[in-house]
Amino acid sequence: MEDLIMTLSRFSNSYPSVFDHWFDNDLFNLASCNYSDTNTTLPQVNIKENADAFLVEMAVPGFDKKDFKINLDHNVLTISSEKKNESETKDNERFTRHEYSYQSFSRSFTLPEAANSDKISAKYDNGILNVEIPKREEAKPKPMRQIAIA
Repeated sequence: MEDLIMTLSRFSNSYPSVFDHWFDNDLFNLASCNYSDTNTTLPQVNIKENADAFLVEMAVPGFDKKDFKINLDHNVLTISSEKKNESETKDNERFTRHEYSYQSFSRSFTLPEAANSDKISAKYDNGILNVEIPKREEAKPKPMRQIAIA
């Protein structure tokens, strides 16, 4: 057993750059997995399902409902936002540093066949965007029933 451990340790010490390069790749960098192409944080999403609907909850504090766009195109639901904040300066003011704030994200979800895309609704309250996607009637579970024997 000790010989096996020594062999594995010698092997891994012989080729550290191959493995180091592989795990340094962004694919394995868990710290960056919640960032969009603009290097802003992607909002976290919870997706729930009940007998009547699919519910999407997106944590987006600090936004207003006017900041969101929700589109449906070919059974793909896309939730996006673009928000710019610029600080104003008053007359006779000068600044040595002026920072702009720009936040954007886009998250897309393919709707399941059971979804009734004609009746999707959304509500923004206390930093949470809630999107309700009702199920089609024929996709809802039917209650158990007794079948009579003839």
